[in-house]
Amino acid sequence: MLVAAAVCPCPPLLVPELAAGAAAELDAARAACTDALGVLAAARPDLLVVVGPAQESGHGTYAEGTPGSFRGFGVDIDVRLGQAEDDAATAPVPSERLLPSSLAVAAWLLERTRWSDAPIEGLGVGEPLEVERCMEIGRDIAARAERVALLVMGDASACRTLKAPGYLDERAAPFDASVARALGRADVAALKALDTGLARDLKASGRAPWQVLAGAGEEAGLSGALLYEDAPYGVGYLVAAWS
Repeated sequence: MLVAAAVCPCPPLLVPELAAGAAAELDAARAACTDALGVLAAARPDLLVVVGPAQESGHGTYAEGTPGSFRGFGVDIDVRLGQAEDDAATAPVPSERLLPSSLAVAAWLLERTRWSDAPIEGLGVGEPLEVERCMEIGRDIAARAERVALLVMGDASACRTLKAPGYLDERAAPFDASVARALGRADVAALKALDTGLARDLKASGRAPWQVLAGAGEEAGLSGALLYEDAPYGVGYLVAAWS
């Protein structure tokens, strides 16, 4: 059963070395992510599943110890999703089996908070994944162990300003506000009801991961708290904790 969840944004700019001189702009977001991960640790889970957007048309799993890298963003930083077995730590990994960037950011957050509270698994979900399939995946995750925690990565709209990656779309702010309310209230019905077409138009990478969370949380009866809400680069970043 799901006992706790943390929702965090997944821009690589959360890693200060990537943001360079602008790193301070996301200090509040990093602090909120740390607080959200603290809620996960306090729940004493038997299993932590990290869910984030990926390029797959469906979904793909990543074992504990899978490496990720920010070298593609011009910074010599490598991460791992939890602890690797001794032999796996030195074995070469094909590039297609590296963590997607969303899960690499999650791995960085977990390393930053020195997570050691439970085994970790990763799941990358593709944007086209249908709502009911997301919900089904979430239900399956919740049934994996007696006490399951989720770290859910994903951004809201990328259309909040003229300089945003998706340019300005007047639908973006109301969409982000509706997601913020749903996450802050642990409202699984509202997350399930998110408009997939609108989310796609607004380049909201978190839609599928949030709906996986909705499936996992259906029977959990958790309460939510919204810890951070802003759009510093014209992209909606949200941090929430469920417990």
